Amino acid sequence: MEGLADLHRHLDGSMRAATLRRLAAEVGAPLPELPRFFAGMGLDAALACFATTLRTLQRPAAIAEVAAEIAEDAARDGVTTLELRFAPQLHCDAVGGAAAPGAMAAMAAAVDAALEGLDRRAGLLLCVLYGDPPALAEALVDLAATRPGVVGVDLAGGPAPTHDFAMTDYAPAFRRARGLGLGVTVHAGEGRPPAEIAVAIEQLGALRIGHGTTLLDDPAVTELVATRGVTIEACVTSNVHVGAVATAADHPLPRWLAMGIKACVNTDNTLLSAVDAAEEHRRVRALPGMDDALLAAAVAHGHAAAFVRG
Repeated sequence: MEGLADLHRHLDGSMRAATLRRLAAEVGAPLPELPRFFAGMGLDAALACFATTLRTLQRPAAIAEVAAEIAEDAARDGVTTLELRFAPQLHCDAVGGAAAPGAMAAMAAAVDAALEGLDRRAGLLLCVLYGDPPALAEALVDLAATRPGVVGVDLAGGPAPTHDFAMTDYAPAFRRARGLGLGVTVHAGEGRPPAEIAVAIEQLGALRIGHGTTLLDDPAVTELVATRGVTIEACVTSNVHVGAVATAADHPLPRWLAMGIKACVNTDNTLLSAVDAAEEHRRVRALPGMDDALLAAAVAHGHAAAFVRG
């Protein structure tokens, strides 16, 4: 298969294994073993794996190197439409974290490093994280606004009872992003109630939904996605790993496509899930109910849904 699209790939979960080992040694934290996802581990355990990779990505030079390698790897794997996403606020350890006085400059340096590494070979998305202060979301939109290589914003991670802020608290920033010509995508319905998907679309202005595995649990939400032409960023291997679906055979992607819902195939985290785009598409082709025509439609949906700054 030629000309794949991968719109949902995280920078800090998609580094080369050799690069991670080298960078870890350079920061004095050699790895006895690589962080890996496994089936049914749960979202919280999966998110904890990023602590290992993030430890190595606190310097702009490292971010640029990893972004460049991801672009190279994707092209070698047959991906012709690529978007890469990351949360620059997680790359501020050198200044004392995202709340430190120098955090805005550190985040800007991280974004510029990622853009330098990508060198226009992929669009870059900036991730607000569930639980972040809304002011941080506004700051990320500010960073994106002046950088044409940043094509969109994302709400990533997952909600937790301990969070002080809900999805709706990010609506003003995300709506402003839409007004600036940025794309908006939201991690929603990742094994959680489909009402998240409706909030993401109706209040945050999402044009795409990350994961959305519970979409079919609510006919009204299914209709909303279909009517609005929202694209679902399916990540089958990742969904099995975090337990959003029990097995790959249970994934609703073939049903979505057969119903005419726009959905595309994505890797999410090539390192942590030990998968590349070609293999992810092979696995998707093997799903019950999938055929060549539906898979071709998914690839076409991926290309068509890529965010482009006007």
